[in-house]
Amino acid sequence: MQLTSLPNAQRPREKLIEKGAKALSDAELLAIFLRTGLPGMNVIELAQHLLNENKTLHNLFNASMDEFCSQKGLGTAKYVQLQAVLELSQRYMQERCQRDAVFNSPNSVYDYLTIQMRGLQQEVFMVLYLDSQNRLVKDEILFYGTINAASVYPREVVKAALKNNAAAVIFAHNHPSGIAEPSQADKLITNKLQQALQLVDINVLDHIIVGGETCVSFAERGLI
Repeated sequence: MQLTSLPNAQRPREKLIEKGAKALSDAELLAIFLRTGLPGMNVIELAQHLLNENKTLHNLFNASMDEFCSQKGLGTAKYVQLQAVLELSQRYMQERCQRDAVFNSPNSVYDYLTIQMRGLQQEVFMVLYLDSQNRLVKDEILFYGTINAASVYPREVVKAALKNNAAAVIFAHNHPSGIAEPSQADKLITNKLQQALQLVDINVLDHIIVGGETCVSFAERGLI
């Protein structure tokens, strides 16, 4: 059925205007992004087809450019547009957290880190610099690659924390495998960094590992 044949209450744009974005299904929201369907398939049907093929929004949004563009109704222009939307969303969340958030518990940073590290195929080590009220001053990726004593340098972490006038820090890194359990190397380097930062009176509040949609907190585990 052509979209124009549907009553206004069933058309995604009109429904969003009348009821707000939260009232729309994943397929309806994706349909607004896609804008047009294909011969024999209206835009909502195309959106639902893409969701069925990819299983989840996460899989669709984190597909490589080649994987994304190979799918029905998609192409380079849509890929570029999607990446811009995702980056804007990430920057919005970062700006809001920097303005409002107080990172005084593991739960207060889980959503933020999940968004920051979503879809990364390479392991990275990030530091969140906090002020004396545990508000986010800045986040920064300091190291790339497998996290161990050979690739994470305490001197560089201390230097960066002092440069950003941090009163406290939270470490975070991702496991692209999706398994968030800390390794022995994770525990060893965290202890080494904690000792180094104690010398300059900077508190290490936590080290959080992000694996897919799961996060593990060293603080909650009693490892810090």
